[in-house]
Amino acid sequence: MAKEGSKTQPPSRERKIDISVLTQSLLAVALGFVAGGIMIAAAGYSPVVAYGVLLKGAFGDFDSIAETLAQATPLILTGLGVAVAFLEGCFNIGAEGQLFMGAFLAFLGGYLIAMPAPIHIPFVILMGIIGGAGWAILPAILKVKRGAHEVVTTIMMNWIGILLTSYLTLYHFLEPTASIPETPIINSSAVLPIIVPRTGLSASFLVALICVLVIYYMLKKMPLGYNIRAVGLNPSAAEYGGIAVSRVWVTGMLISGALCGLGGAGVTLGSYRRFVDRFSPGYGFDGIAVALIGRNNPIGALLAAIFIGALYSGSVYMRLITHMPKELVMAIEGIIIVFAAIPEATRLVRMAVEHWRFWRAR
Repeated sequence: MAKEGSKTQPPSRERKIDISVLTQSLLAVALGFVAGGIMIAAAGYSPVVAYGVLLKGAFGDFDSIAETLAQATPLILTGLGVAVAFLEGCFNIGAEGQLFMGAFLAFLGGYLIAMPAPIHIPFVILMGIIGGAGWAILPAILKVKRGAHEVVTTIMMNWIGILLTSYLTLYHFLEPTASIPETPIINSSAVLPIIVPRTGLSASFLVALICVLVIYYMLKKMPLGYNIRAVGLNPSAAEYGGIAVSRVWVTGMLISGALCGLGGAGVTLGSYRRFVDRFSPGYGFDGIAVALIGRNNPIGALLAAIFIGALYSGSVYMRLITHMPKELVMAIEGIIIVFAAIPEATRLVRMAVEHWRFWRAR
């Protein structure tokens, strides 16, 4: 009989699950690179050379690493936002629109209002948070009050947000001397400092890291985090246990939108210092991939965002050195991301069915 307090305890079930999840994720990423390598070889290029150049472009020197982290910063925040929504069973496909609204409201706060820097920077960050959260509130209310599916409403809100910011930029805030549609530069008191000179890595990266820690603590230690996870796992059981499902659902959507809006604010206030029309290459949509690859875990989302940021920055160098067509490089990025996201996506499909039944019965 083992003595009480013996050190030879069997591993916990949670630890076994974590190892299994990590193994599945690494295997999925490896398969994605294999599939991408087959595509590269079929196009007449060397996969070894191409991936070597991609790695060098992403992590070859200090500036390359800084650019990778700069690309990853908005992905960290949109990935966190989508992950919070996924955890409560909400399919927030509106991260792109929330990103744009957060970016534009941060610009308005930085351009139209003058304050001392110690006050101005928190103020414009708050404006970005309000922009993203405000753009998420309507789909949330339509869901809990009218049963409108959030996938449809958030996709519609994406294009409304993108086109609204385009209209405001082109017809009300356009910089006359600019070669592309963009606004004037914001006041210097609202600019987030650049961490590494000659790169796009700004203090918004530090803000993103703080958000990772805050969301991790909230999900693991706070009652709100427990309620979000409970609603996501089984909304009927959560409601039976006394959790106000509708209230938790709306709160989770507000947090999700706020994080996405903060991601847009970081781009406006950091590397660009202005609002640039159609600035996003798909940060909001790629945030969905970040959440899936990171298994809706804040730390996992951080690593997944850096992974996709490395694909972003490394692929530019790969296209420059290997002379691959842009379309081929984008296809390789896409197939790697799709393979990496498949394991979590299959679980979310099962969750979607459970939540559809719950909301349909209300």
